[in-house]
Amino acid sequence: MSEEQKRQLESQLWGIANLLRGKISADDYRDYILGFIFYKYLSEKQYLYANSLLETEAVKDYKLLKDPELLEAVKEESLDKLGYFLLPNELFDAIAARGNADTESESNYILEDLKAILNHIEQSTMGTASEEDFNALFEDLDLNSTKIGRTVGARNSIISQILNYLNKIDFKLEDIESDVLGDAYEFLIGKFAAGAGKSAGEFYTPQQVSKILAKLVTTGKSRIRSVYDPTCGSGSLLLRVAKEAEVAEFYGQELNRTTYNLARMNMILHDVHFRNFNIQQEDTLEHPHHVEERFEAIVANPPFSAHWKGDANPLYETDERFARYGRLAPKTKADFAFLQHMLFQLSDNGIMASVFPHGVLFRGAAEGTIREYLIREMNAIDAVIGLPANIFYGTGIPTCILVLKKCREQDENVVFIDASGDDHYIKVGNQNELRDADVELIVNTYRNRETIEKYSYVATLAEIAENDYNLNIPRYVDTFEEEEEIDIDQVAEDLRTLDSELKSNEASLIGFCKQLGISTPF
Repeated sequence: MSEEQKRQLESQLWGIANLLRGKISADDYRDYILGFIFYKYLSEKQYLYANSLLETEAVKDYKLLKDPELLEAVKEESLDKLGYFLLPNELFDAIAARGNADTESESNYILEDLKAILNHIEQSTMGTASEEDFNALFEDLDLNSTKIGRTVGARNSIISQILNYLNKIDFKLEDIESDVLGDAYEFLIGKFAAGAGKSAGEFYTPQQVSKILAKLVTTGKSRIRSVYDPTCGSGSLLLRVAKEAEVAEFYGQELNRTTYNLARMNMILHDVHFRNFNIQQEDTLEHPHHVEERFEAIVANPPFSAHWKGDANPLYETDERFARYGRLAPKTKADFAFLQHMLFQLSDNGIMASVFPHGVLFRGAAEGTIREYLIREMNAIDAVIGLPANIFYGTGIPTCILVLKKCREQDENVVFIDASGDDHYIKVGNQNELRDADVELIVNTYRNRETIEKYSYVATLAEIAENDYNLNIPRYVDTFEEEEEIDIDQVAEDLRTLDSELKSNEASLIGFCKQLGISTPF
């Protein structure tokens, strides 16, 4: 599929959302549109795979298949290959056609049947290897919610419209690269995030920031055994890493139930096999699901300065993720708790890159103690990168990226990069945005460990110690612009010249006024 076709697909999908404006609130139609796109994808995937199995059979079109034995065989193969199963009459275009039939009758009512189909997709996986990945996947698609219509008829009409719009779009799954539809899905998630205000940060990291993190953690590698995100949101960061290197396994954890469902859908839409991802729903700090694993790459955009139980729970003092540092992150600022958790799970040959508020660079008390231990005892901090303010949806605060390694190649210094200057981003609407060139400059400066005037500085550990382990970027990268020197004598001469010219002009004006017989303005 060409770039033009990809943009056309994105435009068609976003057009559906625009058609529903005024009928359903943005927060609500996001879940329905993304959910039904996913259902259509599963349906088309099932149809294509089933047809491939029927190539040697008398009935080659799965939609026409009635033979119970063949249907059971298709089911068995589909559960192993796809992880789920849909009957011919459960396919997306069949239910969409019923809901949008020309004549109004009871047959147009599809809500109960649609609910049964979505439940059956989940139920078809029970007792199989994919059960956990499909369990309650469609729970946010409440077809009885008054948010999409005050009456049953109104709800049926809205849902039928959505299915009809989607049914007109050909996903071309047999012709396109596996991640084209996934990228279009990501595009939609980004669009919804842009309009979601403060809540957007819960499920989406801007693509350019995702690109930086992915490039940083894949430095020097074309293959990654495993990538992990402890606050994975919609899974966009995990999937971005796969654009920079071949990834064998994806791991993530997400607290918000709706966003957790979105992450699993996003994985499947990007054609990640259900055996190759493990996304869990729970509080990462309190109930980590992958604590026994070690990951080659870790990327994250944790909630900024979130509350956690921290020093209010003495159990954390003996938790092996936090115990060695001497202090716990304060309960009103979990930033370092997330950092410690990630570093604990990083493999010896791994790289982690995570977004944090600037406070982690300089705040004192417990955070100062933890920061000093990370530098002086563990020597784990590899780079500190300052980003422009207002590039994340829902917050305008400036942020930074910390890059950490357990076994650093360049273990005698830390790279500081200040990419927050006006020359290093553009303004798009109400947001600031990094350009591709800005991203490349950040990544190349990190990889080359360069000192660039007014942009980056490679600081020795001794210099950092002299600064009491304060990592505030202006201490290391001098972006001060000296003002041009003013020649006072020249300014005085210019003023005298102007005064002389003014007197000459006044004299000329007086002369003209006398000739015209009018009063002078002086």
